[in-house]
Amino acid sequence: MGTTPAFTPAGLPVREFFLVLLVSAAVTFLLTGLVRQLAFRVGAVAYPRKRDVHAQPKPRMGGVAMFGGVLSGMFLALHLPVLRNSFTISSEVIGVAIAGAVIVVVGALDDRFELDSLTKLAGQVTSAGLLVLFGVQWFLFWVPWGGSADSKGQLIILDGDQGALLTVLLAVTMINAMNFVDGLDGLAAGIGLIAAVGAWSFTLVLIAGNSGDQNAYPGALMAATLAGACAGFLPHNFQPSRIFMGDSGSMLIGLMLAAASTSASGQLNFASYGGKSTLALLSPLLVVAAVLFVPLLDLVMAVLRRTRAGRSPFAPDKMHLHHRLLEIGHSQRRAVLLIYLWASVLAFGAVSLTVFDVATVIWVVGVGLLLALFASAIPRLRESRRS
Repeated sequence: MGTTPAFTPAGLPVREFFLVLLVSAAVTFLLTGLVRQLAFRVGAVAYPRKRDVHAQPKPRMGGVAMFGGVLSGMFLALHLPVLRNSFTISSEVIGVAIAGAVIVVVGALDDRFELDSLTKLAGQVTSAGLLVLFGVQWFLFWVPWGGSADSKGQLIILDGDQGALLTVLLAVTMINAMNFVDGLDGLAAGIGLIAAVGAWSFTLVLIAGNSGDQNAYPGALMAATLAGACAGFLPHNFQPSRIFMGDSGSMLIGLMLAAASTSASGQLNFASYGGKSTLALLSPLLVVAAVLFVPLLDLVMAVLRRTRAGRSPFAPDKMHLHHRLLEIGHSQRRAVLLIYLWASVLAFGAVSLTVFDVATVIWVVGVGLLLALFASAIPRLRESRRS
């Protein structure tokens, strides 16, 4: 009798992924009501400040419920026929669960006691370091220059220190970017959902394009559970919200997006693209950049703005992208939906590069960006007509 291989590709396990996503969403939705009551009891409540948009005290710590949804989805995947391989081929998923627990504890403490910036940064670096310890890090990096004339670029192999540093920097940057963008009801949860679905779609393309290659399973599982958690939390958080996710939620989203992107792209063999176009070769990196674009843009603008004013980069203000949309005349809901539109066009446009003709994708994304720009400028256009 011959031996049975430990893993046999069984096609694309879309049903299992959807089941994990739905369970994560359902558990998060149910837990959020309990966490809301807990937040009131322990005093984790956001009272209105000058820079805030809400006018009534709101409970925080929604990230605790989201993390419960993530863990439930991972626990289910551990008992599914195909997705259980996400745990056997590497320790990445376990590492994300442990790092997520650390960041959620730090965030929950901040939601209650408002920790100082250095303490939060220490927690962020610790959680990012845990990702590296469990194997979630960049190993390969493709650049479009150098190499032979036919290779169209070269593959850079990172050593352990370089890969660890890049991973920690990406994770800490993404954690703070999502923290910065969390300023309107439903904004961070919606961007997290869009980004997670974009990263998940990309990993599914990798799995399908490599005959069910299991190496992309951990990243896909991270993205699916995060998408479910964001979807389950959004009904409680969309304007008018009943609870805020707080730092426990926004930092969890940033950490898991960084982990999923790293797991999917950091270990991808770019050499397998052969002689395809440069954009196709860059598509894994473009997906990461597009998924992170809106929160990172807000973060960079905030740091530059505050540094020029001689203030700390972490000093709060009321000049984020969502605040600017409110200033030009958009309602809270419309401002949130517009940012959703920008994030969706960029994220899914980048994912489409791995599936469709590059020229077609560029045209479609260009039209989408023009529509988003026009929709964003409508209040100003109305004012100019009146004047």
